[in-house]
Amino acid sequence: MSDRDTSGRNGPVNSLGILVDESIYGDPDEFYELGRRLGIQRKDMRVFVFSSDKHNLPTLRHNQLNMKEFSWSGEIRNQDAVEFLDKPFGLLLGLYKGPHLFLDMLVSRSRARFKVGLSGSDERLFDLLIGLPSWNPLAFQDELTKYLKTLNKIE
Repeated sequence: MSDRDTSGRNGPVNSLGILVDESIYGDPDEFYELGRRLGIQRKDMRVFVFSSDKHNLPTLRHNQLNMKEFSWSGEIRNQDAVEFLDKPFGLLLGLYKGPHLFLDMLVSRSRARFKVGLSGSDERLFDLLIGLPSWNPLAFQDELTKYLKTLNKIE
């Protein structure tokens, strides 16, 4: 975590990466709507889903990762996930509840310039944590938009 390059942290958001736990994963169009509200084109967005086991979402299989794709030493054995983490997104959203060993590791390895998570997550990993009593995509979109405008990351 201490090796993180924070030089681009204050720049505007021009791309969006989303790491989401399948337990709160809804309709992927919700995420694309969020990107639209932030002024990000669909081509500049990528959603990656963490699944507790290997199943579900056959149409998004290339954007899915499960715990069996981590070695005992923490090495990621999924090339799509490695490429996702190496992309310097302007904004990375970590959408999962509380501490999560695997998703925390992914967030820490991401080269994203500005990282936003949900309250209860490890605050060392994120630049901003948003608190919601329960997962509500519309409330999250409103809160995120409000904070990003305040920080001059979007117009």
